[in-house]
Amino acid sequence: MSKKKFYVQENETIDQCLARMKEEGYIPVRRIEQPVFKKENVNGEMKYTPAGREIMFEGKKVI
Repeated sequence: MSKKKFYVQENETIDQCLARMKEEGYIPVRRIEQPVFKKENVNGEMKYTPAGREIMFEGKKVI
C-alpha cells in the first residue's frame, strides 16, 4: 500500500489540494492540522505567537 503526504499550499484551498490528490491517484485517509508559531522579541523576551496553521492530508493510492 502506497501512502503520500499532501500539504495545503499557502495560496491553495482545501478543495484544490484534494483535487490535486485525486489527479495523482490518491484518496485522503487522514487529515492533520498543526499550529504554526513565529518567534517574536517582546521587551527583550523571546515569545512564540500563533502565525497560522498547517493542514496536511495523508493519501492512499487508489488501485
